[in-house]
Amino acid sequence: MDLLQAREIVKRYAGHTALDRVTVTVPENSIYGLLGPNGAGKTTLIRIINRITAPDEGELLFGGRPMQGDDIHSIGYLPEERGLYKKMKVGEQALYLAQLKGLSRHEALRRLKRWFEKFGITSWWNKKVEELSKGMQQKVQFIVTVIHRPRLLIFDEPFTGFDPINTRMLKKEILALRDEGATIIFSTHDMGSVEELCDHITLIDRGHTLLEGPIDQIRARYASNEYEVRFEGQVNLLTATLNSRFSIIKHTQEGNTSLVRIRIHDRGTSNDALRMLLDAGKILSFNKITPGMNEIFIRVVEEATGKDAEKENTTITSDRS
Repeated sequence: MDLLQAREIVKRYAGHTALDRVTVTVPENSIYGLLGPNGAGKTTLIRIINRITAPDEGELLFGGRPMQGDDIHSIGYLPEERGLYKKMKVGEQALYLAQLKGLSRHEALRRLKRWFEKFGITSWWNKKVEELSKGMQQKVQFIVTVIHRPRLLIFDEPFTGFDPINTRMLKKEILALRDEGATIIFSTHDMGSVEELCDHITLIDRGHTLLEGPIDQIRARYASNEYEVRFEGQVNLLTATLNSRFSIIKHTQEGNTSLVRIRIHDRGTSNDALRMLLDAGKILSFNKITPGMNEIFIRVVEEATGKDAEKENTTITSDRS
């Protein structure tokens, strides 16, 4: 079942189209990556989902029905720009925000105590927010975002200000929230985190959807027909390089092993290459190379930019003629 559907969303600002018929379908109990360069339209879409602003066209469905005002109570939103009151004490502010989200004082205290203990920040309760580092403030805001156990969580660059240890801790908590039933929209520029956490992604640029779907299917779709072969010791690749069904791209020596990267041509198969390479030496591993999300992100955005530039040049030339 899909928890959230944003269908054909259009948003315009003073002649600028921020979103041009963008559709996002977020499966329940998943971590959904919302990706794109700066200015792509991600924040506009997030604001529409949070009912901070309304779309000019399109519709939002929540739990299979048109989204309503009360659904906002089922959403937790951690924006990229943080919003804690710097002069308030941490505990006082966390308690206030938890009660705004519908928790009784007693229940809010109980849940906050558990989270503060889990994050090792109990001693911060009576400190003012301005006394905390950016990373410490981020922990507090994360807690007040999830404290009411919303069905949908939206995290916009949640790891900003965190060192590697705290980033790992927060990733663990995000995965745990999904396993406990939450659905998560995760917006970030860190493609390593996308590969580690996300089940599905949508990539948008300049208001248009460029790519969407399960992350494993997307990586498989953009995989080139290349393989990495590791040999024991030195190898003689002279015979292998004469084969027309594949070619050697790279050959390096790493200690007592040889690492060879090959590309299989249209007429060849991985079995053909493997049979030929067996004559070169003892093979320790033979693995298909799958591109990372960072490589795919850059490739898709650059291709879209190139097409837009070509279209613009064609229009200019047509106008001049």
